[in-house]
Amino acid sequence: MTERRTTGFWAFLCTLGRGINVVRLVVLNLVFFFFFFIIVLLLLGGYLGNRGEHVVQNDSVLVIRPKGDLVEQYSIDPMQRALAQLSGNPPKQVQLRDLVGAIDAAAKDTRITRILLLPDELQGGGFAALREVGAALDRFRAAGKPVIVWGASYDQGQYYLAAHADRVLVDPQGGVMITGLANYRLFYKDLLDKLGVDVHLFRVGQFKSAAEPYILDHASPESKEADSFWMGGLWDSYINEVAKLRKLDPATLRGDIDSLPEKIASARGDLGQLSLDEHLVDGLATPAELDAMMRKEGVPAGKKGEGFRQVSLQRYGDTLPDDSDGVAPGVAVVVAEGEISGGKQPQGSVGGESTAALVRAAREDKRTKALVLRVNSPGGEVYAAEQIRREVALTRAAGIPVIVSMGNVAASGGYWISMNADRIYAEPNTITGSIGIFGMVLTVPGTLDKLGVKSDGVGTSPLAGAFDITRPLDPKVGTVIQASIDKGYRDFVGQVATARGKPYDAIDTIAQGRVWTGQQALERGLVDQLGGLGDAVSEAASRAKLGKQYPVRYIEEPLGGFQQFLLGLNENAMVRVAQAYGITLPAWVAHIDSMAPELKLLRTAQSGRPNVYAYCFCSPR
Repeated sequence: MTERRTTGFWAFLCTLGRGINVVRLVVLNLVFFFFFFIIVLLLLGGYLGNRGEHVVQNDSVLVIRPKGDLVEQYSIDPMQRALAQLSGNPPKQVQLRDLVGAIDAAAKDTRITRILLLPDELQGGGFAALREVGAALDRFRAAGKPVIVWGASYDQGQYYLAAHADRVLVDPQGGVMITGLANYRLFYKDLLDKLGVDVHLFRVGQFKSAAEPYILDHASPESKEADSFWMGGLWDSYINEVAKLRKLDPATLRGDIDSLPEKIASARGDLGQLSLDEHLVDGLATPAELDAMMRKEGVPAGKKGEGFRQVSLQRYGDTLPDDSDGVAPGVAVVVAEGEISGGKQPQGSVGGESTAALVRAAREDKRTKALVLRVNSPGGEVYAAEQIRREVALTRAAGIPVIVSMGNVAASGGYWISMNADRIYAEPNTITGSIGIFGMVLTVPGTLDKLGVKSDGVGTSPLAGAFDITRPLDPKVGTVIQASIDKGYRDFVGQVATARGKPYDAIDTIAQGRVWTGQQALERGLVDQLGGLGDAVSEAASRAKLGKQYPVRYIEEPLGGFQQFLLGLNENAMVRVAQAYGITLPAWVAHIDSMAPELKLLRTAQSGRPNVYAYCFCSPR
């Protein structure tokens, strides 16, 4: 019997199917061999380059070129961070402890002769974090090694760091631009009115202004009064520190800043020369002149006789030992950075469950003899903050000393999680306080009305459906919510009073949602001592009687095996060899795991219930 041959449309489909299958196999093979080629090249590069990659030569300059934000903890997911580095686009974040640790190690490293700081791409960090880095630069200089800073130009944050150097240089086409501090916010009341959204705000605290943008179209007088006071304190601190570092008169420096527009006009727009005349910089230099200066001062030439001998911050950091995995007793550090939200939150945010779990893990680790809680948070959800505070209290009850180190901001909920420590450290320019809480309920019957939609029905009891956002808020429900907020405020103030050993009325007077600088908080008894993270760690070790040598362990969510593999590749010579040949992952790969921008206060708000916050919008620009 002969086989019947398929004809017609069915034959066409069969042929098309075979063609698609062939294309599929070709594409899969191409993808496989592409990645196989990359892996082989990386392995070959590692074999050829690993042996000399991490060797720091004698007479090297440590070049620090921070890019992006200075953070306490990476907020970028490890997978995304690894993919970004593999694609040749490293994430725009620098971890504070890595930077300070490298500077302190370089101060003792005989192979490093000086530091060259290039802060042009440093986009933000907060004055407290910058002060920590500045203190590390001061320790480096105290070891008899110079610090040189060069920039195409400097904003006031970059210059606050640059002022710690022996020499500050700027490009002839640049200059120093110090403008002062500001805290301007957007107000949404008119927009919400047009949309028909009703915002019901319940708060305690004369100066608790975090939610004002939803109920006002301008800042309240109380908000402006409080902001002017703490920002004035920050600005005074900035002026005095910069003037001291640059050996200038504070009044003269303040006057030069206030009259900057007139002075620039008088200098015919030459900001670089004006900066030199006002002794903000020590010289004008192009990049080529900077290289020549380094060579003239005895720094050997770089590879192929070009530039000067140097090692980057990242490569130098890769050579430093990590003693955190040993069994010796030491100090544990838990970082609480970002907004406080309920549940489990990723690194770079504070989760009621996840951060509390880290504190608990530190307490249950037999190696932990003292705990430092590093706080850099404007606050957030009240219950989440209370979960963390309870774990801090339990840690103290277990006989483990707890020291809080406040970073740029430790306000409202950030202060809530801090108050039960044995001792609280803050920088003079830390932003803290804001002891107060508020709640918000949003309803949209007006919005539905504009769309021709009505809500109607029945309930079994007076409060049934009370938090349905499609219905107007019953005033009786508002009374219930306000009573709850009042109790929350009394609890907050009462717990602070107990923790600080002060009468309730004394704390209530300095609470009311009012923001303070670290210096102002010290004067009012809200913190115990001025100092940075290093001071807090030393205090914790002293209370635990650990002596002078002890490990410091950061308690963080462990990375998965594949994440460790990817991050390990980035620290390996093989990747750098491949990148030197222009082989990287496509740039779009870095954005696969990215998320939508945070919605700040309302990001984690839940409908059908009042959302209660201890939050502070208090980051000046």
